[in-house]
Order: sequence, then structure tokens, then C-alpha cells
Amino acid sequence: MGGPLNKVAYTFAAVGVGGASLASDAPELQIMAAVMLAGMVPPIALALATVLRPGLFNVPERENGKAGWLLGLSFITEGAIPFAAADPLRVIPGIMLGSAVTGGLSMAMEVSVRAPHGGIFVLFAVENVLGYLIALVAGVLVGAVAVIALKSMGSSDADVATV
Repeated sequence: MGGPLNKVAYTFAAVGVGGASLASDAPELQIMAAVMLAGMVPPIALALATVLRPGLFNVPERENGKAGWLLGLSFITEGAIPFAAADPLRVIPGIMLGSAVTGGLSMAMEVSVRAPHGGIFVLFAVENVLGYLIALVAGVLVGAVAVIALKSMGSSDADVATV
């Protein structure tokens, strides 16, 4: 979500892209794909969760969810921060699970990306675009369902909707 661990992963991947830019099949390009895709998942998953179960989120969160679509598609993970700050014990594990699924699928399908940033807008730099999209959609769905399930534990929609 833009913190120090995210920056370390991103820096590692971006340096790898620079070093492997001329190679035809470099594992560094697969690492960049996994990092980029995993970073896209949190804001998109939370945006989807606000649409699927709006009653679990207060009005400002639902508004943040609207911005989460574009932020996530642009690989701007910070769109998830307001959600995580408001409810860290239920939001962070859900988005971590979704990102892990995406990163794992991306690596398993050998997706690679030659661009260090850009999200969905750098499909021209992606090898295995279908795998890229499958990994992203799978992680978003897992993340959204996990957040919804965790937020549903111990709270009712009516309690949150009135906040």
C-alpha cells in the first residue's frame, strides 16, 4: 500500500527490469509483473467490495471505492490506505490474500512486464496478456470476497451504513 515493504519490492523489481531490458526471457521481468499485478489488487478489490456489499462501508469509504478503480488500474496501491487505516485487522489480511493469489498466478503463468509502472495501461509491454488479466481478475475476486467475509464477521450492514 505504498509503505516501506512495497517500496523495497518495487525497487527490486524495477532494478531487475532495467538490468533485463534487453534480454528475451529474463526472470526479472516476471518479478516485475508479479509486483505490478499484486500492487494493483488492493484498491481494485476494495472498489469491488464497496459495490458488492456497500452496507459494509461508510459513505466516505464508498466514495474512496469509486477512485479505487482507476488508482488500481494505474498501479497506484495507495488507494487502499484509507480502508486499511480504518479497519486494518479485517482489510489488510483480505487484500494480502488477493495480492498473493495474483502474484502466484502471475509467476505460474510466466507473465512478464518490461515497464516499471503503468498498470493496465502498459499492456503493450506485457508478455502473456491473457495470463496478466487472469491473474489480476483472480486476485481481485479473492481479495474482495475475503474483505467482505472478514468485514461481515461481527458487524451488520445496518451498523456500518449509518456511520
